[in-house]
Amino acid sequence: MGAAQSLGLPPAQGPHRVGCTDVMVGLTRKGLFFRLFYPCLPQEGVEQPLWIPRYEYCRGLADYANLHWKWCIPLLSIAFGSFRVPVSWNGPFKPCSSKYPLIIFSHGLGAFRTVYSAVCAELASRGFLVAALEHRDHSACATYFCKAGDGEPGAPQAALQEEWVPLHRVPAGRKEFHFRNPQVHQRANECVRGLQLFQDISRGQAVTNILHSDFDLAALKDSVDMTRAAVMGHSFGGATAVLALAKEPAFKCAVALDAWMFPLENALYPKVVKPVLFINTETFQTAKSIAKMKQLSSRNSQTKIITVLGSVHQSQTDFTFLAGNLVNTVFQTRGPLDPCKGLAITSRAALAFLQKHLELKEDFDQWNDLLDGIGDSVIPEAPLCLSNL
Repeated sequence: MGAAQSLGLPPAQGPHRVGCTDVMVGLTRKGLFFRLFYPCLPQEGVEQPLWIPRYEYCRGLADYANLHWKWCIPLLSIAFGSFRVPVSWNGPFKPCSSKYPLIIFSHGLGAFRTVYSAVCAELASRGFLVAALEHRDHSACATYFCKAGDGEPGAPQAALQEEWVPLHRVPAGRKEFHFRNPQVHQRANECVRGLQLFQDISRGQAVTNILHSDFDLAALKDSVDMTRAAVMGHSFGGATAVLALAKEPAFKCAVALDAWMFPLENALYPKVVKPVLFINTETFQTAKSIAKMKQLSSRNSQTKIITVLGSVHQSQTDFTFLAGNLVNTVFQTRGPLDPCKGLAITSRAALAFLQKHLELKEDFDQWNDLLDGIGDSVIPEAPLCLSNL
């Protein structure tokens, strides 16, 4: 497989079929927007959603890559526009008497809510509800919210107006930390609000999805185990997950995929008392970043750091499955490690960690060795060149 593999997202491997829907609540930028992945019932004539949900995201990706949008947007549309996510769009929710644990997922810089569909669907297939946020702090390549139009209050949805929130770069003359730190706090606050929204949904409180999806959020009543909630993210989202864990007591643990630790202030680290699993790629991290992770593992023996060998930063995104050889050559979307094997290592390590710290009664502990960096293509902590701190 590897670079010679056929392009497309792999189907989830767990026992549950997976459905997904988009949810937007609130008529201001302070609302929430996320894609929800969930266990669903089988059905005929399944519609699979497009991976890039709208053309505007192609322009956002072009902006993030700092490429001229007039030629880059058509290229991105050709390269990625036809891919679909192998899940059931608005599929019927699968009830569960024991309730499903919850994961709030935070994307990386320049990404959006569908960029981690492979790992989110895999976790949902194992019995999790996964809410993949689309952040509104100007770190997504593009996102939007809906606001009331110029008509009368209570106007129908047709009167709602979209307002797009573009990617913002660090302004000239401003230090990047002072730009990124407020962003990571906004992102973490959005994760906390996401958790609170599911508390409302689980209690049966009416929550209006202004996108008017065919999926009824009321189906989740009494089906979300709010005592078993975790936060997860990649890169900027990994730092977001660490911060959200410190902010919100209801989060029991965090999984940080190749976390970009730079935006976090030093004063935060003593406040992170719950366990974090850092799953790093081989080429992204620096000695300084690893040292920050070790500040947390030195205070809590349950905080783990592992590295997946043969992987690159984009290996934990869907781009690793979807980029052809030319795109991979330019943007390095995958390393020598087979993308499916990388996904298996990442998801299995996360599942083992979640079972332990959410006290799940599953068989995910069969992968406990991964948490100690034991296994093919995985090592504890960091490569030797970064571990001699």
